[in-house]
Amino acid sequence: MCHPAWGRALAQDERLKDLVRLRRVRDRIDRAYAQPLNMEALARRVKWPAGHLSRQFRLAYGQSPYAFLMTRRVERAKALLRGGDLTVAEVGFLVGYSSQGVFRTRFTELVGMTPGAYRFGVAAATGTPPIPVRNGEAFLAEPELA
Repeated sequence: MCHPAWGRALAQDERLKDLVRLRRVRDRIDRAYAQPLNMEALARRVKWPAGHLSRQFRLAYGQSPYAFLMTRRVERAKALLRGGDLTVAEVGFLVGYSSQGVFRTRFTELVGMTPGAYRFGVAAATGTPPIPVRNGEAFLAEPELA
């Protein structure tokens, strides 16, 4: 008969292997955030059924793989919107949304404001123009003299 500590060590070893698998999946989603989420392909990579992967991911990270992907896309979109070099539509397409309407809806759900309002709010807070400036084409208001 095995010593009880041996059984605990095996269970802990399995748990660590599971966490490594989940980390690989999370890192893959994070690197390929602009690509469609393919749970079957992710599950094959870690040799788990897709449903099991989804349940274990939620247990480990507190959200489904899809919710994690949406959060990452919106985080990247916020960074691009702060840059001011791209239109809102371009930002949406760059982070993986095939529709501007879906981008706007998901962004609003997670941030609490539309992408355009976010850009305008960031611009107001930082003093940068609220629209993309390309080749000096944007009109900048003259400063008021007192």
